[in-house]
Amino acid sequence: MVRLLARLLALLALAAVAVGVYVIVHTTVLKPHSTTTQSQTTLQTTGRHRHKAKPKAKFYVVKSGDTLSSIAVKTGVPLGRLTSLNPSVSTPPYSLQTGQRLRLRR
Repeated sequence: MVRLLARLLALLALAAVAVGVYVIVHTTVLKPHSTTTQSQTTLQTTGRHRHKAKPKAKFYVVKSGDTLSSIAVKTGVPLGRLTSLNPSVSTPPYSLQTGQRLRLRR
């Protein structure tokens, strides 16, 4: 009798874990994915202090898993501009190396 009860509880625990995983995965899939957008930087004036916007980066350091198109999206620099500024990655074999610096603007 104890053995049967233990088997039923194990089956119930397994079903509860399966339902929990399904709920977590399902809610994650239904969430709208955030996309990287560029916000316009402005000069804010508050009293005597002025906060200047940070200048845009001139280079991007390639991370593991980056592609030219993902870098273009992250930085807001068009893909054509990336390839024209970095001719070494715009010719075959189109390879990016982790740690490689890509020019984003002149």
